[in-house]
Amino acid sequence: MSEIKTKGSAGTEDPGEEKDWAEAKAFFDNLKTHKPRPPKPQYAVTVAVSSRTLFDMVAERKIYEDQGLEKYVAYQRDHEDEPLKPGPAFPFVKALMTVNNRLRLLYPESEELFDIVLMTNNHAQVGVRLINSINHYDLTIERFCMTGGKSPTGYLKAYMTNLYLSKDSDKVSEAIEEGIAAATMFMAVKENELSDSQLRVAFDGDAVLFSDESEIIVKEHGLDTFFEHEKEFENKPLAQGPLKCFLEALGKLQRKFYAKDERMNCPIRTFLVTARSAASSGARVLKTLRSWGLEIDEALFLAGAPKGPLLQKIKPHIFFDDQMFHIEGAQELGTISAHVPYGVGQKYHKGKLIVPPKKE
Repeated sequence: MSEIKTKGSAGTEDPGEEKDWAEAKAFFDNLKTHKPRPPKPQYAVTVAVSSRTLFDMVAERKIYEDQGLEKYVAYQRDHEDEPLKPGPAFPFVKALMTVNNRLRLLYPESEELFDIVLMTNNHAQVGVRLINSINHYDLTIERFCMTGGKSPTGYLKAYMTNLYLSKDSDKVSEAIEEGIAAATMFMAVKENELSDSQLRVAFDGDAVLFSDESEIIVKEHGLDTFFEHEKEFENKPLAQGPLKCFLEALGKLQRKFYAKDERMNCPIRTFLVTARSAASSGARVLKTLRSWGLEIDEALFLAGAPKGPLLQKIKPHIFFDDQMFHIEGAQELGTISAHVPYGVGQKYHKGKLIVPPKKE
């Protein structure tokens, strides 16, 4: 999985690259603008969002599917002065910007910030409408990657991406296979009022923060064997899952607030929302996080109970889970959710093995 980007983590830096960045910084510093300059990627926590997660483009997508690419591009060009409506990732992006504002007040010169990149396979002709929509909502998104019909996932590593959000599950799976934290986003069925002063992120445990090692035992041998296994290996940390690195990146920024005595007023709050039971299998999870040097603000063990009602109280800007029935339950109660297509859980739905239709 991808690592947190810190100074020197990628090895010896290219002196030519450093010179280019120094010249670019000097250029921008001499310009008079109220727009904050994007942080250097190796210091930033980079979140790449697709255009269909940032904005609601259901109607435009239907034009593409029914009438083809040329009609789609023409429609976007004809409506380029009409802002697109917010999509599922929009509140999350706004919350990232809120955290950046707080970080800039505490650390004016720091480049350890969220950097939001628009990563889309749209054609450049559609770019004007996307730019106009971003400016309409006053979003701080300066870096674009528009690949003209090609999959953008090949560019994720070049952008040093910490998290990739898309509506396309195939692209998300490609990113995860490349070791990049990624998830497929879904709009909530109804709206919940979300915090405008704190980023709230909820994670499932197995096959999201952790590997699917324990999930495999549940599916293949049942709960009793799972409980015995977890007790036996309580002091052995679980292997990392696809989103461990993103929790790590969030923790890195949280510690910047703690260093300024802002722990109780931190604009980032993280939640572990797991179907595990605390007494039977919770200790290994908490000891794993401890061994990684990571904190989670709230750990909620549900012992198999539905997650939707609890998430309705938490009101996260995004909830990550590897199983679609948890995603669907969360959506129904107003939680913006993101599916992580990873691990053995993809072969099951509501605990039952998915049997593919026989080929004729």
